[in-house]
Amino acid sequence: MMQQHRSNSYLFGGNAPYVEEMYEAYLDNPGSVPDNWRAYFDALQNVPATDGSDSRDVPHAPVIESFAQRAKSNAFTVKASSTDLAVARKQVHVQSLIAAYRFLGSRWADLDPLKRTERPKIPELEPSFYDLTESDMDIPFSAANTYFSKAENMSLREIMQALRETYCGSVGAEFMHCTDPTEKRWWQERLESARSKPTFTPAKRKHILDRLTAAEGLERYLHTKYVGQKRFSLEGGESFIASMDELVQRAGEKGVQEIVIGMAHRGRLNVLVNTLGKMPKDLFAEFDHTAPEDLPAGDVKYHQGFSSDVSTAGGPVHLSLSFNPSHLEIVNPVVEGSVKARMDRRGDKTGDQVLPILVHGDAAFAGQGVIMETLALAQTRGYYTGGTVHLVINNQIGFTTSDPRDTRSTLYCTDVVKMIEAPVLHVNADDPDAVVWCTQLAMDYRQQFKKDIVVDIICFRKLGHNEQDTPALTQPLMYKTIAKHPGTRKLFGDKLVAQGVLPPEGPDEMVKAYRAAMDEGRHTVDPVLTNFKSKYAVDWAPFLGKKWTDSADTALPLSEIKRLAERITTIPADFKPHPLVQKVIADRAAMGRGEINVDWGMGEHLAYASLVASGYPVRLSGEDCGRGTFVHRHAVLHDQNREKFDEGTYIPLQNIAENQAPYVVIDSILSEEAVLGFEYGYAGSEPNTLTIWEGQFGDFVNGAQVVIDQFIASGEVKWGRANGLVLMLPHGYEGQGPEHSSARLERFMQLSADNNMQVVQPTTASQIFHLLRRQMVRQFRKPLIIMTPKSLLRNKDATSSLSEFTKGEFRTVIGELNADIDASKVKRVIACSGKVYYDLVKKREEKKSHDVAIIRVEQLYPFPHKAFAAELKKYPNAADIVWCQDEPQNQGAWFFVQHYVHENMLDGQKLGYAGRPASASPAVGYAHLHQEQQKALLDQAFAKLKGFILSK
Repeated sequence: MMQQHRSNSYLFGGNAPYVEEMYEAYLDNPGSVPDNWRAYFDALQNVPATDGSDSRDVPHAPVIESFAQRAKSNAFTVKASSTDLAVARKQVHVQSLIAAYRFLGSRWADLDPLKRTERPKIPELEPSFYDLTESDMDIPFSAANTYFSKAENMSLREIMQALRETYCGSVGAEFMHCTDPTEKRWWQERLESARSKPTFTPAKRKHILDRLTAAEGLERYLHTKYVGQKRFSLEGGESFIASMDELVQRAGEKGVQEIVIGMAHRGRLNVLVNTLGKMPKDLFAEFDHTAPEDLPAGDVKYHQGFSSDVSTAGGPVHLSLSFNPSHLEIVNPVVEGSVKARMDRRGDKTGDQVLPILVHGDAAFAGQGVIMETLALAQTRGYYTGGTVHLVINNQIGFTTSDPRDTRSTLYCTDVVKMIEAPVLHVNADDPDAVVWCTQLAMDYRQQFKKDIVVDIICFRKLGHNEQDTPALTQPLMYKTIAKHPGTRKLFGDKLVAQGVLPPEGPDEMVKAYRAAMDEGRHTVDPVLTNFKSKYAVDWAPFLGKKWTDSADTALPLSEIKRLAERITTIPADFKPHPLVQKVIADRAAMGRGEINVDWGMGEHLAYASLVASGYPVRLSGEDCGRGTFVHRHAVLHDQNREKFDEGTYIPLQNIAENQAPYVVIDSILSEEAVLGFEYGYAGSEPNTLTIWEGQFGDFVNGAQVVIDQFIASGEVKWGRANGLVLMLPHGYEGQGPEHSSARLERFMQLSADNNMQVVQPTTASQIFHLLRRQMVRQFRKPLIIMTPKSLLRNKDATSSLSEFTKGEFRTVIGELNADIDASKVKRVIACSGKVYYDLVKKREEKKSHDVAIIRVEQLYPFPHKAFAAELKKYPNAADIVWCQDEPQNQGAWFFVQHYVHENMLDGQKLGYAGRPASASPAVGYAHLHQEQQKALLDQAFAKLKGFILSK
C-alpha cells in the first residue's frame, strides 16, 4: 500500500495545493484523511524528538511546497526511495521550523530597551527540535513559501539567519492567529522581504530624529520650567511621537482626511504640542494658570482635547484629540462613535476617509474591561469604523508601583486583541527606525484589510507615574537601569552620526533649535494649516450659548399625523409578518385613523417618522431595540417566510418619504459601557441626529456609570462640549425584583446641576412624542435621560388621542385632570412622577377621596418651578403636600425634589413623604412583599402625615 501510494501522481507539483490541504487536515486530525495518506504522513512524522517528547507537527500553512519543487527537479521518482523519503521528511521539518518562527519568534525578539530579562527557552525555535543538525545547515531546502529571497532554494543556515533577523530582531510580529490566509501571506511578504529592517533615506531618518528631539525637548523644558507640576511625562517613550507623526503622514498619503485620537495622560501634552501643533505658549499659559477660565468647572491640562489641520502629501488632514477623563481607556468607544458619525456625514462606508487612533498604556490595555467591549464592536455593522490603529506606550511597569509579575495574567499586554484576530507588532522603542516602519505597516494593513491593528511600543518610564512620584521606592532594580540609560534620542543621534547621516554637531543643533522654539512659544509642527475649513466640518455654533427653555413647537397638523401613520403601517404585499405583529400594525393603522387612542409604541414611531421626514436622522441602539425589550416597538419587521438569514426584514421608518433622513436601529452586542460611550461620541460629533441609547432594563445602565459620570453629566462644564444624547431607561416597580425595577433615578438627580441635562419621566404616548421632537426642534443640545415605563406601554390610561399630537407641547407638569375635583375643597395635593400616578388615581377612586388632587411632575430636572407653582396655587385650602413615589425613600427623586417642592409651597402648608422605606436594595424580590409595600405606600399617600414633615 505504501509503495503504491508513493507512486501516486498526487505527489507531483501540479497537485501540491491538494497535498498541502491534505497535510493541514492530517495535522489537525489524522483520522480525517484517507488511510493511505495518513500512513504516508505518519511516516514523515515518525522521527523521535531529541527530548523524547511527542514530535508531531502543528497545523500550519502553506506546507510541503517542497513536493512541488522536488517534483520539478525529478527528486520524486515514480517510486520514491527511502532516501527521498528522508529528504522529504527534512523538508517538512524545515517548514515546521519556519512556521514556529512565524508563530513564536516574537518571544525571542530583542524588545526590551532595558535588557532586563533573559531570552526564554523555546525549543521549537531550535533546529534540533526537528532533528536538524549541523550537518544539515548547508543543505539547500525549498524556500518557495517564504519571501526571504528570490531564489527557490536556500541553505538551512541562510533560512535560520533570515528567520532570526525577521522575527527575533527589534520587531516581534504576531499575526499567525489570523485565520485569513491572505492576511497571513501579506504579513509574511512584508516582514520577510525586508527582514524586518527598514531602509529609510537619510532625510527620513533625520526627520525621525527631529521628532525624537521634539518629544524629549518638550519634556525637559517643562521639567525645568515647571518643577514638580504633574504632566505625565513621556520620557523613555519618545519614539511614540515619531510613530504618531508617521501615522498622520502615512494616513494622509492613503487618502485619510480626518483622524480622531483617544489617549489617556502619558504623553498627552507632547501629542498636543508635537503632533497636533498646539502653540507652546498656550500650554505654558495653562501651567501658569493664566489660561481663560470660561467654563463652570474646567479640567486639568492633561485631560484637554484639541483639534487642528495639518498638511500631508495626500492633502490636509483634520486631527481631533478627544477630551479624556482620568478613567484611562473609557475614551476608546467615545472615539469610535465620533469616527462613525464623521463617516456617516461623509458617506464613507468603509473608513477610507476617517481613521480612529487609540493610544493605550500597557497596564490599562490588559486590565480595563472597556477594551474588550470596544474591540467586540469592531466588526459589527452598527459600530464598524473601518479598523482602528492601536498604539501602546508600554512602560513595562504597569500603573504606579506594580511588580511586573502582577500586572496581568497574559504573556503580552495586547493579548486581548487576539479575540478579533488583530495582528500585533511588538517593537523596541530604542530602535526608532523599526518603530516608524511598524507604524507604516500598521497603516498599510488597516487601509487594505479595514481591521484593527496594534503597535506595541516597548519602552520605559524615566520618571514616576507623575512627576511627584518616586518609583525607585518599590522598583529599585528597574530604576537603577533606567538611570544609566542615555535616552532614545541620544542613542539614535549617535547612530546617525556614526553612519554618516549627520555631522557630529547635528543632534545637538537640533536640540538647540527646539529649545529656541519653546522659548519663543512657536509651533513645533510644520505646517499647521490655520485657514483650512473642510466642507464636512460640523457647525456647533447654532447650538451654543442659548438660554434654556422648556418650550418648543412640537405639534403637527392632523393631515401630517395621518400621512405618517399611513407610511408607518404600510408593508410590502408579499411580506408576511408574524400574526402578533400583524395585529400591532393593524392597531396602529386604526390609531392613525383616529379610531382608537395612540399607544406608547405608536407615539414613539410618530415622533421618529416626523423627524426623519423633516431631515433629522435618527439613530437608536441598544440590546433589544428593533423589537423592544417589552415587545412594544416593532421597528424592524421579520418576514415569516424568509429563507435566508440576511434577507426578509422591513423597516417602515426607512420608508417614510423619498428624500427622508436615515433611520437606523441597531440591536447591539451585550455591552453597556462601550455602546453608551460609542453613542455619546456619535452624538458629540453629530448634533443634527437624534441619537438614542436604550437600556434593555433601566438597571443595565449600572454597567455604564463611568460614561454617565465622566462624560454625559459633566462634559459640558468641564470641557464645553455640548451633547444631545438620549438615554431611554425602562423604570418602574412591577414586582420584577431588585435588578429589573430601578434605572437609578436618584443617581441622575444627584448629578444634575448647572442645567447640564434633562431628567424626565413621561407618562403618556403624546408626552414621549413631544419630548423626542423637542430634543431636536429646540436650538440647543443637552443630554436627555428618559425614565421610560414598562406597564404603561400597554396601559390604556396612558394612551393619547390624536388631538394631543396636533396641539400642545411636552408638559413638564400635568395637573389634576379630574373635572369632578373642586379645587376650593382640596385638602391635600399629592405630587408624584411616573407610573405611580395611575395607581394613585385608582386608589383615590376606591377611597372616594375627592378632596385630594394629584399632580404629575414629568420633568424632574431642570425642575419646572413656574409650572409646578402654578398648579399648587390652584389649591389655596390644601394643608398638606405629599410627595409619593414607588422607589425606597433613600432612592428615587424624593431627596432631590423636596427642597424644590418646598420652595413652591404656600405659607402654612406641610410637606410629607409616602413611599417605600429606605432600603439597601432597589426593590424586593418577592412578589407578595412587593404587593404589600405597594399597598402600604398608596395608603400612606392618603393617610395623616407622620414621620418626616417639612413646614413652609
